[in-house]
Amino acid sequence: MTSTLERTDSDQSHWRLDEAYEACAQMTRDASTNFYYAFLTLPEDKRRAIYATYAFCRLCDDIVDEPERPQDPATELRQVRDRLADAYSGSETGAIWTALADSQRRFGIGQSHYAAVIEGCEMDLTRSRYETFDELVDYCKKVASAVGLVCIEVCGYEDEIAVQHAIDLGIAMQLTNVIRDVAEDASNGRIYLPMDEIAQFGYSEQELLDGVVNDNFRRLMQFQVKRAREYFERGNQLFPLLDRRSRACPQAMAEVYMSILDKVEDADFDVMSSRVSLSKRSKLALAARLWVRSRLHFLPF
Repeated sequence: MTSTLERTDSDQSHWRLDEAYEACAQMTRDASTNFYYAFLTLPEDKRRAIYATYAFCRLCDDIVDEPERPQDPATELRQVRDRLADAYSGSETGAIWTALADSQRRFGIGQSHYAAVIEGCEMDLTRSRYETFDELVDYCKKVASAVGLVCIEVCGYEDEIAVQHAIDLGIAMQLTNVIRDVAEDASNGRIYLPMDEIAQFGYSEQELLDGVVNDNFRRLMQFQVKRAREYFERGNQLFPLLDRRSRACPQAMAEVYMSILDKVEDADFDVMSSRVSLSKRSKLALAARLWVRSRLHFLPF
């Protein structure tokens, strides 16, 4: 069965703007309940722009992560780069590109942010190890911080320091992904944890690939969680700088990711035995808090 994403990306026809945005919203609903609820807290014009951004990122991720796609992933990513250029030059076709082009015109989103996401996905095609944390940070900036920079352009911000805070928040969220997905990534032959840090804690690449959980592994993961929290501390300083009506969305997303770090700690840093995730009840409670928080931001105080 062809997904909404595949249908709308392969379509070379011109879409009505409302239909293009609705297709992007549907992609978000299909792919991520957490993010979909968070995005609902935004004013409509900003929400639609973020749906378009999410759909774009989902497209890039799927090209890299789905093993049985009809085309070579590198070729597909080059095509995505071409379609992005078309969207910014006013010759867009297809739902994602129609929505992205309109979002760019409304909010002045830099094309380089989307291009960075493509570059990050290309890195997943060419490397499966990161020797140092600096190398990993470069990857995080491309696949996550670049999205944060899109988001602050859409949300609106008051001070240029917001840019650095958005970068730090993106790094924090991607580091959380790395921590949560250690076992899944290893099963796909990828290790994002810096290799020099694995060795520093007396652990080994082979132990990680074998799913070994011992004291050295727990100390390694404790270090990773502590560092991710430090990035969250800096990144969370972004929220007061954003337009008041738009703060609840990024705050909610940060809350989800910090809750994942809490879960990792509760599991005594064992991310091998099972994938850490929030329960359905926790997600519903978060959705309720999000809605209340977003409504409060419209009150005159």
